[in-house]
Amino acid sequence: MAQFGVTTALTSIVLSAFMAGLGLGSWLSGHLIRKFGGRVGFPILRLYALTELLIGASAILVPIELVWGRALLERVSLTSSASYYLACGVWIALTLVPWCALMGATIPVAMFAIRRRRQEESSRSFSFLYLANVLGAVAGAFAPLILIELYGFHGTLRFGAALNGLLAVSAASLTLGQADVEKTVSVEPSEKCIAPMQTRAGRTPLILLFSTGLTSMAIEVVWIRQFTPYLSTVVYAFALILGSYLAATFIGSRIYRRWSHSGFTESRLVWVLLGFSVLLPLITADPGVHIGPLPIGGWVGTLTSTWPAPPWYVPTLINALRLVLGICPFSAILGFVTPMLVDRWSTGDPDRAGTAYAVNVVGCILGPLLSGFVLLPLMNERWVLFVFAVPWLLIGLFPNWSSTGEHAATQIGWQSKISYVFVILALVLVLTSKGYEDKYSPRVVLRDNTATIIAHGTGMDRRLKVNGVGITALAPITKVMAHLTLASLDHTPHSALVVCFGMGTTYRSLLSWNISTTAIELVPSVPRVFWYFYDDAPQLLASPLSHVVIDDGRRYLERTTDPYDVINLDPPPPVGAAGSSLLYTSEFYAAAKQRLRPGGILEQWLPEDETMGDPLVPASVALALEKSFNHVRVFRSAGGMSRVSLTKTRGLLFLASDDPMPVRSPASLVERMPPSAVRDLLEYGPETTPENELADILNNEISMEALIASAPSAVALDDDRPVNEYFLLRRLSVSSKVQHLEQMLGIVSPASSR
Repeated sequence: MAQFGVTTALTSIVLSAFMAGLGLGSWLSGHLIRKFGGRVGFPILRLYALTELLIGASAILVPIELVWGRALLERVSLTSSASYYLACGVWIALTLVPWCALMGATIPVAMFAIRRRRQEESSRSFSFLYLANVLGAVAGAFAPLILIELYGFHGTLRFGAALNGLLAVSAASLTLGQADVEKTVSVEPSEKCIAPMQTRAGRTPLILLFSTGLTSMAIEVVWIRQFTPYLSTVVYAFALILGSYLAATFIGSRIYRRWSHSGFTESRLVWVLLGFSVLLPLITADPGVHIGPLPIGGWVGTLTSTWPAPPWYVPTLINALRLVLGICPFSAILGFVTPMLVDRWSTGDPDRAGTAYAVNVVGCILGPLLSGFVLLPLMNERWVLFVFAVPWLLIGLFPNWSSTGEHAATQIGWQSKISYVFVILALVLVLTSKGYEDKYSPRVVLRDNTATIIAHGTGMDRRLKVNGVGITALAPITKVMAHLTLASLDHTPHSALVVCFGMGTTYRSLLSWNISTTAIELVPSVPRVFWYFYDDAPQLLASPLSHVVIDDGRRYLERTTDPYDVINLDPPPPVGAAGSSLLYTSEFYAAAKQRLRPGGILEQWLPEDETMGDPLVPASVALALEKSFNHVRVFRSAGGMSRVSLTKTRGLLFLASDDPMPVRSPASLVERMPPSAVRDLLEYGPETTPENELADILNNEISMEALIASAPSAVALDDDRPVNEYFLLRRLSVSSKVQHLEQMLGIVSPASSR
């Protein structure tokens, strides 16, 4: 993200390159083992050790390769986004695919080692390795969150490299004294297989493996949209989704390992339940479904109303329960059927296992593309899940399509009846469930390949939500961001840039100065609801002074050559949102500084939320600005401004420039504003004066020294240590000191205001 951007297209390129490398490595290693395995005269675990050692090297080399790629692209003039994405895609593929291919090769190589050392136990070797691999992946979903907070990205990568080195040493040590034993064991593929399974089944298992990969990764895109309103956009939420998915997959795989000894074939119910479980998030993500402690009324409710509020993590855990109940049944069934299908197809043959795994990975690559770029822009989350559930429900109803072929065709009676019951329940669920947006009226809902947009409310209570997370409201501070910055210039402004469009309030205020104004927005549908908040939106967007660009703000600043008098930065809340640090770091400010005209001013808004209880975050942002600019001023906005009925938007507003910024009175700032800008500033409070609107922020200037001193251990926020995104350990340790920053700056904490 730091090197190439945060756009959905680039995220898809990275994911596709990663998965393509896994699939290529799995298939190619299996093919090479079949062709040359009989000629290998040394213990195969030594080859496995070498593979792990090279993977460890990638932790050090990949970041360097990405920096090279960025430097190369900066020298090449790419005039269109399509050409930029193509160039990025080629470099990312060249960087990631070879290393990821080594990762994909580990399971076939390990299967070959098992076949040579324990041939009689090799028929289920894939499921054995798959089980161990998934268990490790569960730890891998959470451990880096702690390591990144403590050591940064590069430190975490070095830790990963050390682990791979330990893997290599461990694998090599197992080969000591084993060379002669392995040479005496046949390496020819075994025709023995698990008793109840078909030997060398037809291609049906491959079709099912492709379909399970397609379904699983496609509905993960839907899960993110469904559960983000409850879990927010922080990295811990995404880790919880991934960790829950993997943990349930492990449980399902463990059940399969035990079941495979029983001598039974899978029931048609497995496929019906897989299809039905796809739809379970419709229940747990339904805002009308209450999950967690039930409301208490009567005298008990009166008594408990005096109890202290629960710790901050209790609501998070309750919302996490929605996720667990929604996705874990599907994930567990998937963990059951995936190793079952690979075992059935491969019967322990590394070549066939590599092919099967590669086919599954191809489905994993296509799933997010189909879901995110084709289906979600056309229909809501409910119907997308239904599209992916239908094939599995049909397989359950018509068992000849399942992997057991004629075995499944004999399953009748009670299984048939239960299958039909679940199909009917699935239809009822789809037709009766409610989406998150249904709780709002009136509303406008738009979907694109990046997010689901909800614009709702009336009058001054209108709001904008992206994937259910509140982005902004109609508040005077969003106008002050524009007018204070422009009026503070020592010269007449000609152009302005705003990063993050939001409701368009700041963008509209910049245009009221009759200057060329550019807005950068990551989500394509956000500017399309501009009209919902302002009646003159169509005319403003049609103005020759108006320019709206759908792109990553940082990537745009690094690529454009256009100069600006002011750059307004208003990243979406929460401050700890995944990827948001890239708009607060010293590297980003260095790029923005290059785009400012002499005497230009950069404005940075830092909203107050739960993470602001940690003084390290604002202090780190302040240090990054101080490191990048010669002069920085910071103001506190307590919210409310001139009208207490408005949303109370709290936060810190920074002004930064390489040239001195004169300290002007509210009256002198208003004198520098054109009449249209004055009218815009008074739009929300015509009964007041423009001087009073500006005085509300100017009278609350804060010393940069005091802000930085509030966190003595803070360092300038940079790409390697995004302290705003990775905060769990600090938050647990400072939860008892949550009012420290508020006391120093005179801010009333959100908890006390509630």
